[in-house]
Amino acid sequence: MKQPSDASSSSLAGLPVPGSAMARRTCLGVGAGALGGLLLGGGMPAAWAQSAGSAANLAMVAEPQSLDPMIGSSDLVATIMQHVYEPLYTFDSKWNVVPMLAESLPRISKDGLTYTIPLRKGVRFHHDREMDAADVVASLQRWMELAARGKAVAKEIAGLRASAPLAVEIRLKAPYAPLLAQLALPGAMAAVMPKEVLAPQLKEFVGTGPYRLKERRPDQFTVLVRFAGYSARSEAPDGYGGRRQALIEELRFVPVPNANTRVEGALSGQFHFADLLPVEAMGRLERGAPAVQPILTPNFGFPYVVFNTREGVLASQAVRQAVQGAAGAGEMMAAGFGDSRFFAVEPNFFPKGTPYYSAAGAKQYNERNPQLARELAAKAGYNGQPVRIMASRQYEFHYNMALVMSEQLKKAGFKTELQVVDWATLVQRRNDAKLWDLYVTHSGLFPEPMVSPPQMGDDAPGWWDSPAKKERLAAFNHEADLGKRAALWPAVQQLVYDEVPFMELGKFNALSARSQKLQSYTPMVWPFFWNARLG
Repeated sequence: MKQPSDASSSSLAGLPVPGSAMARRTCLGVGAGALGGLLLGGGMPAAWAQSAGSAANLAMVAEPQSLDPMIGSSDLVATIMQHVYEPLYTFDSKWNVVPMLAESLPRISKDGLTYTIPLRKGVRFHHDREMDAADVVASLQRWMELAARGKAVAKEIAGLRASAPLAVEIRLKAPYAPLLAQLALPGAMAAVMPKEVLAPQLKEFVGTGPYRLKERRPDQFTVLVRFAGYSARSEAPDGYGGRRQALIEELRFVPVPNANTRVEGALSGQFHFADLLPVEAMGRLERGAPAVQPILTPNFGFPYVVFNTREGVLASQAVRQAVQGAAGAGEMMAAGFGDSRFFAVEPNFFPKGTPYYSAAGAKQYNERNPQLARELAAKAGYNGQPVRIMASRQYEFHYNMALVMSEQLKKAGFKTELQVVDWATLVQRRNDAKLWDLYVTHSGLFPEPMVSPPQMGDDAPGWWDSPAKKERLAAFNHEADLGKRAALWPAVQQLVYDEVPFMELGKFNALSARSQKLQSYTPMVWPFFWNARLG
C-alpha cells in the first residue's frame, strides 16, 4: 500500500464503545446560511444569553434540511429527532440490538422468515394517545415507501400486519440478517408515529420520545421541551438503550456552520455542547479546562467519495476504475486532517479485531498512479469531458479532500470542475443524476455493513446496481450465522473495489466539546442529551 510521506497508517483497531467517547456519525446533514443579527458572536440567539432555567444550548454544524426522521437521512436530523421519535429497537453501548418501543426482542420462526414483535403497553404519544400495533404497522409502511433504507428492507418483506393489539408480525421472503439493525438505526429512522398524522409530508411532528418539538425557526434554532407523559423503559441506561429521562427541561439546537465560531462559543461558555470541531482546536480546548472539556472520538468514521453510476462520464465502470487508480487516499486524508494522530490510511472497511475485517481490494487502494489511470481512461474512451466534483466547505475536510482529488485527476489527464456548495445544496443536487459526477462525504463506522454507507442499498445517490452486487449481497444478507457472514464479506468488499460505486479513503477521529456544566453526558454515535443534566 502506497502512502504519502506525511500520512500515517497507525492502527485504529477495535470498535470503541461510548465509555471510550466513541461518536461516529453518518454526516449527510445539511447546511445553514448566516444567522445574521439574531445571533451573538458565538451563534446563540441574544435572548437566550440571559435566560434562566434548565436549558441546554447545543451548537450543531448546520441547519437540518427536514425534521422528518424518515426522509431526513442525515446525521443532523437523527441527532435532533431521536429525542422526539423512537424506533422499535435501538443499540446498547456495545452495539447489540435491544428493545425500545418493542417489549422484547422478536420471536423468530425456525425458518427465520417470521418475526413476531411484542409492543410495550402504556406508551403515549405527545398528543396523549397510547401507541398500538396499528400505529407501528402504518409507520413501518411509510418508512418502507419513503426512506432509502426502508425501501431496501421492503424488498425483503413478504408481509406486515398487526397480529394483536400490541404485536406486529413481519414475514420475510428469505432470511435477512440485518433486519433488526435496520429497524434500530437512527439515520432515516423507522420511527413510530401516530397513524392519524402520517402523510407524505408531515405537518405534525408527534412521537413517543422524552422530548417534544416546541419550535423551529430555520437557520436559527430548533427547540425541544420535556414531554411530561413520557413512558420510560425500566432497564438501566446503556448506550441508546434502557431508561431515558429528560433531566434538562429544554434542548436548543443551534446551527453554527462556522467551525471556529463553534470553538469560540464552547470556550466562552455560550454553548453547553459544540459538535464537530477542527482538530487543530484540541490544544485551545485543553487549555480551556476545566470550564470546557474536549471530547476526542476515535474511529469516528470514514470519508468516502460517491460516484454517479447512472449518468455522466463516471457511469462507465472503466472510467471509475481509472479515477480510482489516479486517486491517492493518503494525500487526501492528510489534506483533510493534517495531524496523523487523527487519521489512518488503510484499505479495510472494518478495523482489525472485528468480524468483518478484510484486506480484500488492498492492491486497488491508494494507488496514486496517474500513468496507469491515463491509460485506463483512454481504453475506456474518455475524451476530455469534465469530471464534476461536488464538495461543501461546511465540512472543511470534505473541501480539502476535493481539492487534492481534483489535482490528482488532472495529473492523470482528466478535466475537472469543482463545484463548491453549501451542504444543503449538495444534499439536494445529489438526488439529480444530471448535475454531478462525484461528491465527497463521510459515514459512521458501524458493526453491521448494511447500515452504512447508504450506497450499499439501491436507492441512495450514486444508484449502484449490478448483477454481481445483487448476487453477493443476497448471499451475505440471507446468512444469519455471524461467522459465515464474515466469511462472505471479503467478496462484497472486493466488489466495491472492482465496480467502484464509491471509494473509501481511510478512518478518522473527530473532536467535539462540552461545558463542565453539562454533566452525565455519554458520547455516542449521534450525540443525545436525555439522562444528561446541567450542574
